Amino acid sequence: MTIFRDLMWLMISRVAWLRALVAVLVVLALPGCGKPSVEVVDVEVNQQRSLAEHTQEFKKEVIKVTDGVWVAVGYGLANSIMLEGDDGLVIVDTMETLEEAEEVKQAFREISDKPIKAIIYTHNHADHVFGSSAFAEGNAIDVYAHDTTSFYIDRVVNVIRPIVSARGARMFGSHLRGAALENAGIGPHLGIGPDSRLDVLRPTKTFSQSLDVTVAGIHMVLEHAPGETNDQIFVWLPEKRVLLPGDNIYKTFPNLYTIRGTLNRDVLAWAQSIDKMRQLKPAFLVPSHTRPLQGEAFIADTLTDYRDGIQFVHDQTVYWMNRGLTPDEIVEKVKLPEHLAQSPFLQEFYGQVDWSVRSVFTGYLGWFDGNSTTLNPLPPLEKAQRIADLAGGEDGLLQKTRTAVLQKQWQWALELTDHLLVLGDKHNEVKRLRKESLIALGEMQSNPNARHYYLTQALELDNDFTAGIPVNPEKHMVHSLPLVGIFQSMAVNLNIEKAGSLRRVVNFIFPDVEQLYSLSLRNGVVEVQSYLQDNADITVTMQSTLWKEIVSGMRNPLAAFASGEFDIQGNKMDLIAFLALVKAPDRE
Repeated sequence: MTIFRDLMWLMISRVAWLRALVAVLVVLALPGCGKPSVEVVDVEVNQQRSLAEHTQEFKKEVIKVTDGVWVAVGYGLANSIMLEGDDGLVIVDTMETLEEAEEVKQAFREISDKPIKAIIYTHNHADHVFGSSAFAEGNAIDVYAHDTTSFYIDRVVNVIRPIVSARGARMFGSHLRGAALENAGIGPHLGIGPDSRLDVLRPTKTFSQSLDVTVAGIHMVLEHAPGETNDQIFVWLPEKRVLLPGDNIYKTFPNLYTIRGTLNRDVLAWAQSIDKMRQLKPAFLVPSHTRPLQGEAFIADTLTDYRDGIQFVHDQTVYWMNRGLTPDEIVEKVKLPEHLAQSPFLQEFYGQVDWSVRSVFTGYLGWFDGNSTTLNPLPPLEKAQRIADLAGGEDGLLQKTRTAVLQKQWQWALELTDHLLVLGDKHNEVKRLRKESLIALGEMQSNPNARHYYLTQALELDNDFTAGIPVNPEKHMVHSLPLVGIFQSMAVNLNIEKAGSLRRVVNFIFPDVEQLYSLSLRNGVVEVQSYLQDNADITVTMQSTLWKEIVSGMRNPLAAFASGEFDIQGNKMDLIAFLALVKAPDRE
């Protein structure tokens, strides 16, 4: 029974592991802030008037754009769009949860009871795809998307650590309530929370560059238009002159970089994608965030300003970069021209110019800013000690921090508390000073992303929790996760301090999908291969769906083992010890 008990403990601990992976999938692939799990009770928010006014953009309603085109705004972070044809409907983007998708579907059903014939994903982000099965209504329907969309849906599970879940939860205010949470910049909130249900239908009709298709009598042109994501597409209805741009334009400065963490975004490709849209001369524009626009001249001007704002930030960053300035210096130089800064579509409610500058610089040159000082900086502890010496010791540094707070030098006070914390000063006063600085900085922000991040980190100081978004994927979604993603995540979570010089080879056989995997641990590296190793210490045979259900917490591993549903050849305790070494950190 000891083996059974240890196996049970290990497998249960892996519930958090895959939940963390799926949470990362949700958070990186998305934008959002879910049902709050922690209430802010001591944050009095001096709300920026502009941010409060921006909330009106997300008034919850279904808007008729023109004949046969409706958009649901304010039901979640993203919009969902219904196209009505002769004998059926097409849904473009499907919300972030099944609960929200059901609510939107019921609102659409008050307009039309025609069958839903197809779904279109404008891109892979979770707020556009994870409610999809609700619209399918149990039927096998076509799902249109770019041919890389499935890859990007899966990709974050392969390479992203649970830290992105924490950063995303901070950015989107998942743990904030009341006045602390005004809006999420591109929507009222993200509906993903602890009780949310998620599912995703895999694309069945894909294309690379362009697809001209008619569904339910609706003539559509689907065009690849990389921007916020590499797989982004737009949908053009030529007869109606309606353009659905996905996330390549919304009523806020674009997220050329997102503080939750992302790969480099090709901002010039983004501007060029908008140029494709301008050439169509649309009379109606229906973004997947914020409200629809109409009027050819107005839309043309808006698209032009938007792409000019993007190119301006790119070009001016490169201009100063080529003159030897560092990112810190460039952000002081690059400010939008007056006519762009005044555009209601370039207000910094989601992206920010300074964040974008830093991302453009990094995209071209990487992390090194060109200043030799930053090549080999002092370790944090040594730097903190030297800063404290300059202040007259740790007590002097603490006094300098008190003075900064009294003088409302919030950023300086925050930086000083960084050093105090590195020095190991866990004194409640340091936490109080840091919290006061974070709250003050948060209240000053009109950008919800920055605001939420400051306020959530202030909240974390007084609560024994780490920010994150727990999720409850449907069984269908768990079954659709690629095995390779699960195994690759093990490699990046190897605890080399505990692994030491251990060498171990584990084979996995999944007869139902005819897939084989091997994990080889040696010298602090876990090699993942899609074939069996001849020198395996352990071989595990089971159904792939069972493995996914076990690591997601849907199946009791002890019961599965006892019933003979999987087989372990080799030392079971060695398997338990090995899997414990590649367990992701608990962040919930």
